[in-house]
Amino acid sequence: MPNINVKPSGNVVAAANGSTILAALLAAGEPIAHKCDGKAECGSCHIFLLEGRKGVSKITPAENAKLDSIVGVGSKSRLACQVTLGDEDVTVELLGFASGF
Repeated sequence: MPNINVKPSGNVVAAANGSTILAALLAAGEPIAHKCDGKAECGSCHIFLLEGRKGVSKITPAENAKLDSIVGVGSKSRLACQVTLGDEDVTVELLGFASGF
C-alpha cells in the first residue's frame, strides 16, 4: 500500500495499489481540482510528481497531449487523474490553482 506525501500541506495519504493519485487524494479529503472526472480532458488536476516517478504508470498519449496545452508544465508534471500508483510511495506537489479548491 503506497503513501502519497502531499506538498505543501505535509499530509500523508494512504492509497491502494492501482488507484489513481486523484482518486486517492479525493478519498482522503485533499483539495484538488478535477473538472473532467478523470478523462485527461481539462488539465485541472495538474500536479508535480516530485518523487516516485519510476513506480507509477507511464504517461499516455492523451495525458501528454493535455500537458502540452498547459502553461507552467515541467519535466515533473503529470495529471493526477492519469497516474496509477504501484507499490512505491510518491511525493506530489499540489499547484496553486489546485490547492485550496
